[in-house]
Amino acid sequence: MTDIFLYASQQSSDLVDIIVWGMLLIAVAAMVFLIVWQRKAGKQLANELVQLEGIKEDDVELEFILKAMKIATWHMDVKTRQIAYDNDFRERTSEWMFDASVSSGDMNESVVLLHEDDAPRVAASLLAICDGTAEEYHEIYRVRIPHTDNVYWEESYATVSKRDIDGNPTMVVGTSKRIDDQKKMEEALIDARNRAEESDRLKTAFLANMSHEIRTPLNAIIGFTGILPDVEDAAERQELLNLIHENTQKLLRIIDDVVNISKIEAGKEEMVMTQFDLSMVLGQLTDEYQSKLHDGVVMTNQFAASPQIVTTDLSRLTEVMKHLISNATKFTSLGTIVVGFDAPRDGRIRIWVRDTGKGVAKEHLEQIFERFFKVDEFIPGAGLGLSICRTMAYSMGGSVTCESQLGEGSTFTFEIPVEA
Repeated sequence: MTDIFLYASQQSSDLVDIIVWGMLLIAVAAMVFLIVWQRKAGKQLANELVQLEGIKEDDVELEFILKAMKIATWHMDVKTRQIAYDNDFRERTSEWMFDASVSSGDMNESVVLLHEDDAPRVAASLLAICDGTAEEYHEIYRVRIPHTDNVYWEESYATVSKRDIDGNPTMVVGTSKRIDDQKKMEEALIDARNRAEESDRLKTAFLANMSHEIRTPLNAIIGFTGILPDVEDAAERQELLNLIHENTQKLLRIIDDVVNISKIEAGKEEMVMTQFDLSMVLGQLTDEYQSKLHDGVVMTNQFAASPQIVTTDLSRLTEVMKHLISNATKFTSLGTIVVGFDAPRDGRIRIWVRDTGKGVAKEHLEQIFERFFKVDEFIPGAGLGLSICRTMAYSMGGSVTCESQLGEGSTFTFEIPVEA
């Protein structure tokens, strides 16, 4: 019996040892597994951290690019037609602008904000990309500013970013950017092109006019000079000489106009300040043009004071007034022409020429100061006179303006700074 008990005890001890060693092996294996798993997880975590850092850097770079380009990014759920803005770095101005960065809404709500002329076109383009009939979206449109008549310009691009298993669009991503400066530049370029075309047209007209204006007096001079030796009567000879002199002055005047405007614009004409009596100068000019008036026209003066001593460029003032008075005599066939000035005020004086001539249409009140422009092609002149007047007035720190009623007459005002 004792042997049996000892044998059983021995067997039990061996079993315990086996269990203990088994547990130790399991524990060692578990520890090894944990160590291997931890090292593998550590490597994976390190890789994920590197990738995360890369994504973070990419996000920073993307945000920097969006800020630099002043772009907003958005996405639209095709099924619900909900638009949500992810970033909004569009340029802000003092005027109101829809704050898209914190807003989302239905596509139709966004379209309602657009100018009525652009909204239908933009809505149709968005529907086309949502329906899958268009691969890309690109529109330029105006956005209305509430409670005002003002708008700002935007340009948007979009494309499909996700599709379902049937290939139908489920998500659209896009960008928007304000392009006010671009539009202003485009308008400026169009305006410059139109001005260049108009300038080219006017130059062509000018050459045609100049050809006529120069040939007319030149032909008269050549013709009268040719027959002068054959004329023996003293009175007839004197009449021919007077006509030659008159046409010579016309020719000289045309050439002077071209030369004067070229010199002023090139900055080669310097101001020469002179002190003189304005009333006396205007009186002399009035007397000079009395012989050129149409029958039935009376020209008088109306001065605020006489004498009126001023200091300014006498040559330029005289040139401007000659053109203004000459125009009045050309276009006034009946009535009166009054040349005068108002009392100086705040260091400036207003000189004016008022006539009862044919007048100027409202739409031509600014065009008449453009080079080579002529309201009436049948009236002699190269179309440079009023352009010279305005250019000279600007060079003196002044201005030339016109008030007129068609068929009733005109008032040309020449305002300049003076030293009284």
